[in-house]
Amino acid sequence: MDDAQTAPATAHGTSQQTPKHLVIVGAGFAGLSLAKALKDPNLRITIVDQRNHHLFQPLLYQVATTILPTSDVAWPIRHLFKNRRDVTTLLAQVTGIDTVARRVDLKNAAPLHYDLLALATGARHSYFGHDEWEAAAPGLKSLEDATTIRRRVLSAFEQAELSTDPAERAALLTFVVVGAGPTGVELAGIIAELAQEILPKEFRHIDTHQARVILVEAGPRVLPAFPPDMSDYVQTALTKLGVTVMTGTSVSDVSDQGVAVGTEQIPARTTIWAAGVTASPAAQWLHVPADRAGRVLVNPDLSVPGHPDIYVIGDTASVKQANGQQVPGLAPAAKQQGAFVAKVIKARLDGKTPPPAFLYRHAGNLATVGKRAAVADFGRVKLKGPLAWWLWGIAHIYFLIGTRSRLAVALSWLWSYVTGRNSARLITQRDVYSNKR
Repeated sequence: MDDAQTAPATAHGTSQQTPKHLVIVGAGFAGLSLAKALKDPNLRITIVDQRNHHLFQPLLYQVATTILPTSDVAWPIRHLFKNRRDVTTLLAQVTGIDTVARRVDLKNAAPLHYDLLALATGARHSYFGHDEWEAAAPGLKSLEDATTIRRRVLSAFEQAELSTDPAERAALLTFVVVGAGPTGVELAGIIAELAQEILPKEFRHIDTHQARVILVEAGPRVLPAFPPDMSDYVQTALTKLGVTVMTGTSVSDVSDQGVAVGTEQIPARTTIWAAGVTASPAAQWLHVPADRAGRVLVNPDLSVPGHPDIYVIGDTASVKQANGQQVPGLAPAAKQQGAFVAKVIKARLDGKTPPPAFLYRHAGNLATVGKRAAVADFGRVKLKGPLAWWLWGIAHIYFLIGTRSRLAVALSWLWSYVTGRNSARLITQRDVYSNKR
């Protein structure tokens, strides 16, 4: 019998109405928000993810730059739903979807049959047609990415300490970050702080003050989603930290030897990619139209055109606001979409009229530069400097899952702020992109 058609027994051994089966692919902010907001006796939920943990991506760069350990930004999905008997969690990889048979195909596992389907499969970094650059310039979307970047940054200082070749030592102490959105700005700022404030007393043969951190942005300014005055403030703060900011120029080549920016070749052994993202293959699975970034073009209620029982949410969906602008790929937007689809499905199960359209409520943009400077844009209210930094910290701690995580992150930040030392400077495991480090 189909796994979606098995009716549970009541306490007296008689059969109840068969619950509908909702399959959620992806346990990021959107998928998790949907599952947590949706409880109905006539519905059972299966969450499928290729990793066993939910990841708090806004703080992932702090794992990559030695401030936080991995356990502070990720939580086992099964643990989050341990008290929800209506929720089943599967560690599996989706290989395709058959919309006619209502089936989700899994790698090396039996397919799942669904009545309702939600795709919240997120996005990966985009190399704009140069996927071969990934080995030399990893992006930052997973714990594996973060630990790889942390390993490469720390190993570069260690190898520079051993090197007797001035040119090689200079290349090892050059760090290039491609892309000056919030992730790129935050990465560049903390790597600079690491070199200028945290490591100088720990090495004997190199002066870490001589490290170069270069931030490359193809657009005219850093943080293009922020107002120009805030971009100017952030660029000034980066410059004070020793970061070289190169705007209006794009990367033309990346290798393990360095980066070509315009006509200039920059010898660098560590390059980090923060320049763009592309959606998961959800549109290909469904054989439906997508935008240039691969995001599924959805209806106002976030369902897929021609497939009213399939919803696409989070970074996988192309959603327009009332003003015609794209809903940003931010955690608050993904959580709002998950909660909205929960209301739609709940209304349908109850035989009520579902809300007609998703309305995005902008919660503001925040970005930090190191441990002392930040910007916060809430529309009419705009903040810069230490106050914005404290607000940024409070907001991120508030959105963390679980009291223990909030306390652990707060203590790590306090330790780093007071002592000037980071708590997660360990070189562990092997590089997932290369065997060289």
